[in-house]
Formats: sequence, C-alpha cells, structure tokens
Amino acid sequence: MGDIDWQLAADSFWPLLRGGLTGTIPLALMSFAFGLVLAFAVALLRLSRNRVLSGIGRVYVSVIRGTPLLVQLFVVFYGMPSVGVVVDPWPSAIIAFSLNVGGYAAEVIRAAILSVPSGQWEAGYMVGMSRGRALRRIILPQAARVSVPPLSNTFISLVKDTSLASLILVAELFRAAEEIAAFSSEFMLVYIEAAFIYWAFCTVLSFGQDRIERKLEQYV
Repeated sequence: MGDIDWQLAADSFWPLLRGGLTGTIPLALMSFAFGLVLAFAVALLRLSRNRVLSGIGRVYVSVIRGTPLLVQLFVVFYGMPSVGVVVDPWPSAIIAFSLNVGGYAAEVIRAAILSVPSGQWEAGYMVGMSRGRALRRIILPQAARVSVPPLSNTFISLVKDTSLASLILVAELFRAAEEIAAFSSEFMLVYIEAAFIYWAFCTVLSFGQDRIERKLEQYV
C-alpha cells in the first residue's frame, strides 16, 4: 500500500459511515424484525404436537441452516425472475436475510421455550389457562430472558452478513467501499477503513447487549 493516503482516508470515511447508517443498519434491523416474526412462527411449528406441522418447521430449519446465505440471496434475486417474480435488490436482500434469520432464530426460540420447566405449564393449567394463554403469560416472558443473548449474537452476525448484499448492488457500507476502492485503487486502505466501521458498529451493539443482559439478570 506504501504511504498511507490520509486525505483519502478522511474523504472516504463519511461516505462509508453514511453507507453503514443508511444502508447496513436499516437493512439489518428490518431483516431481523421480519426474521424474528418468522422464527417465532417456525418455533411454534417445531413444538407442535401435529407431526405434519412439526415436519414443515423441521424441513425449513434444515434447508436454511444447510445452505449458504450467499446462495439464498442469489436464489431470491437471480432465481425468482426465472419463475416470473422480479424483486428489486433492497427487498431481495430483506427477504433473503429474513429467511436466514428465521431459520437460525427459530431454534434459539424453541430451545428457550423448552428451557422453561414443565411445571410452569402445569401451574398455568391449574389456574384455568389455555395452552395459548399459558404460553403468552407464563412461558414466553421466561423464555425471552434466555433467548436474548443468542438472539443478540444473531443480530450482530447479521450486521456483518449484510455486506453480501453488495453483490446484488444494494447500496450499503461494503458497496460504498467497493466503489471508492475501485475509483481510487487504494483497495487495502478503503477495505481496512470499512472493516473498522463494521467493528465499531459491532462493538456498540455488543455493549448494548451486555447492558440488556445485566438488566435481565436481576429478574432471573
């Protein structure tokens, strides 16, 4: 790389940071939110006493966890048009990342629900609660405390995984880094700068995760 071009580093910092704040973080937040809703539904399918429903949930989790995220992203963006469904880059990224989060977070939520002692279910039944109400009022609040740390880790990983969206031309942090690097030919400098911003984002999120976990400890 030779001497560091500090002027380029200064000039490129804001475009990279803006790409992260307006592209990477919103993409991660939206995908994680949709993914959590999907994950909860899949977790309930996996816990269902109906073998068909449980089997559907099991197959979905197996497919998502058994295939690379990049392949899932390409299937949505490049594969769906072959069956007549054309989706723009941004929605394609959200769909692919949400499906991926759904597959991984579903197992986290399922394990958290199963970690609640069976006596809690029985306590709910004894006071006249239905299974659904016992789940909402007794089981899920306790399971939430258990699931926060692994779900937080999933979100932090998702923030880094959004860099794959640059391959389908989504304007986010790594896409901005690619454009600046190609224009300036300072690939090492720009990519290290992008890596630093990813690291800064994840550090802030990790700090927030620690604060949430300490808050929850007082209820355990």
